[in-house]
Amino acid sequence: MRKRAAYAVLTAVAALAGFAVPGAYADETVGDIQVTSVAVNGGKSIVVDTADKTITVSVTATDPSGIWDADFYLWRGPDGSDPYYSPDGYILPNEDTTPADCVASSSTTSTCSKTFTFEPDWWLTNADAGTWKVGVQVWANDDSWTERWAYTTTRLQRHSKLTANASPEPIAKGRTLTITGKLTRANWDTLDYRGYANQPVKLQFRKAGTTTYTTIKTVNTSSTGSLTTTVPASEDGYWRWDFAGTSTTPAVKATGDFVDVQ
Repeated sequence: MRKRAAYAVLTAVAALAGFAVPGAYADETVGDIQVTSVAVNGGKSIVVDTADKTITVSVTATDPSGIWDADFYLWRGPDGSDPYYSPDGYILPNEDTTPADCVASSSTTSTCSKTFTFEPDWWLTNADAGTWKVGVQVWANDDSWTERWAYTTTRLQRHSKLTANASPEPIAKGRTLTITGKLTRANWDTLDYRGYANQPVKLQFRKAGTTTYTTIKTVNTSSTGSLTTTVPASEDGYWRWDFAGTSTTPAVKATGDFVDVQ
């Protein structure tokens, strides 16, 4: 995948050997251990701009003997594929060879966590944006253990920005108002922001004195991410663009631009 990812796959196999996990890799549970939940970045997508981003992945598990340790990995591959021998991509936590931070809520239940850092200036590339499977391993004090290859999924996304400008301001009622804007997103290959081309974006209007925006029309971005359209000026209010997002890029709304119609 990239220089770190290739290293990460090798590290993962070595780390598993350190925990004495059996050679047959698959979803498996030995003993009474149970995984209650897995949380990635607090349940939110992992949105990265052009700087490093660190997030936490945690698992809550229970076993009569108590929980000893846990580990995680993010990986890509077709449904039914093996994360160890046929991944398209693999990302390990920062502390991949050290124990997780486990906090007990009772004698049988603990929440264990590790951090992942995403680094655009080193290994993260635009091709990495999208959906990743989340694998988890948990060990109990009595040597019970469980592994789930894809307990859940998470989205790794390129941070987005959206602007809006309505002109002229002020404007006479009935005259033509031009609304422009630009949709850009983080480019992890060049460490800057570039236009997001050919994306549908909604033009919305909020009448002065109200709180709700109404969609007027949908306009596609140009090859450079630019937006432009015209509407007749009818009343005072705010104009903005609203982008619904994609699997690789989060939704974003521009700040409304107020127009005084005279």
